[in-house]
Amino acid sequence: MAGLDLPTSGTVTLMGSQITILDEDKRAQIRGKDVGFVFQSFHLMPRLTALDNVMLPLEISGDPYSMDKAQEALKQVGLSKRAKHFATQLSGGEKQRVAIARSIVNKPKILFADEPTGNLDKKSSGSITDLLFSLNELINTTLVLVTHDLSLAEKCDEVYELDEGRLL
Repeated sequence: MAGLDLPTSGTVTLMGSQITILDEDKRAQIRGKDVGFVFQSFHLMPRLTALDNVMLPLEISGDPYSMDKAQEALKQVGLSKRAKHFATQLSGGEKQRVAIARSIVNKPKILFADEPTGNLDKKSSGSITDLLFSLNELINTTLVLVTHDLSLAEKCDEVYELDEGRLL
């Protein structure tokens, strides 16, 4: 849906652009401006601090306020006090909070979350779920959530089910 992979047939339109006909650079521009991602496996840079991990997309885009925005995003996910800790020093739930902060730091119009609680214990999963839905409202973004967890899916406004690659 976000153009990380292209379909074998058909078209995908994202933010008004038919991304299936765009090259990777153009798709990346759309994603960088309007899309955030939260993955099951965090994708943090282990040698960077939590703050540096959140600043990374802003630094790449040349945002002069990257530190201020990253600090605010960490505050929104409750990790201000862990900003100077390296990714390897964080718990699984904290790593996912950093990943969420990084995904919302650009205030995306669409936030894709792929199994965001899949690597977490039950307590952390509940906390991350609550955080995702509260941020969804706070930053007024569309949340597209992929999950096998039916209780998590039930919290969504709309649910679509896939079976063997087919939309039911």
